[in-house]
Amino acid sequence: MSEPQSNDPLHGVTLKQVLESLVDTYGWDELGARINIRCFTSDPSVPSSLKFLRKTPWARQKVERLYVGMVRRRT
Repeated sequence: MSEPQSNDPLHGVTLKQVLESLVDTYGWDELGARINIRCFTSDPSVPSSLKFLRKTPWARQKVERLYVGMVRRRT
């Protein structure tokens, strides 16, 4: 028997993949405009943003919500 497929759009997707996908789609400037946090607006990089997002649940939730919305618009 096969495993039931998860309806969670974040299932199997790492935070790094989420962030890189958002940066590829929007770029750092637009991402910083959509989610106004300093790691996106002041000298942004994937490693520094990941470090901040892993320690800051409210910011991670905003990033994940933006990603889920982006994925749903694509389908």
